[in-house]
Amino acid sequence: MHFGPRHWDGNNELLLDKLNTYSADVVINTGDNTTDSLESEFKQAGKFLGSLKCRHVVSIPGNHDKRSMRSQDFFRKYIDQSKIVRPSNPDNCQKKGIHLDEYTTGIEENLTDINCVREIKVDGQCLLIVSLDTSESLQDNGTVDEEMLRSVSHEIEQKSWDNIILLNHHSIVDTDSDPLFNSGQVIEFVRKHKIEHVFCGHTHKLALTRSTDLLHKHTFTHYKNGSLTSQNTPNDTNMFLFYENFASPEMKIYLIRIFRNGDSLSFEEEIVSIA
Repeated sequence: MHFGPRHWDGNNELLLDKLNTYSADVVINTGDNTTDSLESEFKQAGKFLGSLKCRHVVSIPGNHDKRSMRSQDFFRKYIDQSKIVRPSNPDNCQKKGIHLDEYTTGIEENLTDINCVREIKVDGQCLLIVSLDTSESLQDNGTVDEEMLRSVSHEIEQKSWDNIILLNHHSIVDTDSDPLFNSGQVIEFVRKHKIEHVFCGHTHKLALTRSTDLLHKHTFTHYKNGSLTSQNTPNDTNMFLFYENFASPEMKIYLIRIFRNGDSLSFEEEIVSIA
């Protein structure tokens, strides 16, 4: 969404009206809520997300959301208050900036990584949503801390579910100039937990990819959405995806492109075949 200088000039209320016409059980927001991690930007993004008519709105941070020492405080205050996974052995964490000095003035939470394992009931079934924080403080590229990966794995192993999905901001199957450096470890994590659906953001480009590991006989689908409300380059198109009958043989993906026309908005919808 990039609230702040890179947020679009479109009418947020008209977009919210359109989003709320889709009856969603879960809304997935894959990061970059803000431009510069300012509190005012987090507050605007939180207000927008809070206007969605959906019981379960799940958000993760992106690289733009980790550009200040108080980013983690603002994210948890305005965007998502879910319980975070803490490292089993904090001294083993190697990710740069994952812990801030606990005596730094004004910091409530000195763990900057926001990893979560959430259980959501949908139609009597349990959907386990796993969020890996791939963003590094004050950096645009991505990395996942190995100790955090082990700690999240431990949390997953304590749960039971009908479906499991993974959210991370950086892509694990393709990239741009700011890549996820240890994407191979995340792919191993996906295979270990038999995850078949992975969602990411970051690149502002749409890509729906099915990846098969022929050696280990594991397949997952990688959903990389475009941006929603970003003032990026003129050739980028803002969009969102709606998944109907998710993870079932009858699943359909609706791609809704957003176009700004002065003070009004227009939308183009198409169904993406995944057969």
